Amino acid sequence: MELLDRIEDQVASTGLPLFAITLAAVPCPDTPVILTLHWHGFIKEKLAEVEEAEAISYTPIPSSALQVNERWRDLLAVDRAAMDAAWALGAWDVQRAERPGCMRPGAESREALECLQAFGSFPFGINGSNVVVADAPDADDLVEVAARRGYLMWLFRPVRGGIWGEYADDATLIEDGRRNPPCPLRPIPPTCEGNRKTIYRFGVPASNPFAS
Repeated sequence: MELLDRIEDQVASTGLPLFAITLAAVPCPDTPVILTLHWHGFIKEKLAEVEEAEAISYTPIPSSALQVNERWRDLLAVDRAAMDAAWALGAWDVQRAERPGCMRPGAESREALECLQAFGSFPFGINGSNVVVADAPDADDLVEVAARRGYLMWLFRPVRGGIWGEYADDATLIEDGRRNPPCPLRPIPPTCEGNRKTIYRFGVPASNPFAS
């Protein structure tokens, strides 16, 4: 599964910096996964569409949720795809969360909202504007499966194409906040049982390369 090209194409087409990237999948082989790019920036709202008019409010630029339809047989393939993209884009780490289904007895209401957000189905907007612009025709079906069987979500913050370049204190980065592939870490098999978090640490502090 190749995520890097999709991410770089989106960055090139929008010209916007990234804040973070998430990937969501249900534990069912050959199902689509949802790649969401969270942009950093604001849309200026003006009373008149003239250059001299001052902005009266700022609305966050909506995230972009994309459906990836590449086939996969094992969750480790999705894990590896997220790790490879994060490694190449200079992310400090990848955080993988395993979440149980939110339809189980005793589940908190926030879990249902988090499930919707993971798959780009944010249920409401801000000031009448969309929070997510989705090109994900199977998102509703994936949310239904995730609510029953649970899901996995990966999160990383890229240096390349992101806002983190000036803050990156990382001895592993080369020019433009990149790293040379492949990612040297091996994926850890998920259990898909309850809440569990796995962090793949890539970065090494440049100011103290011997820090753990």
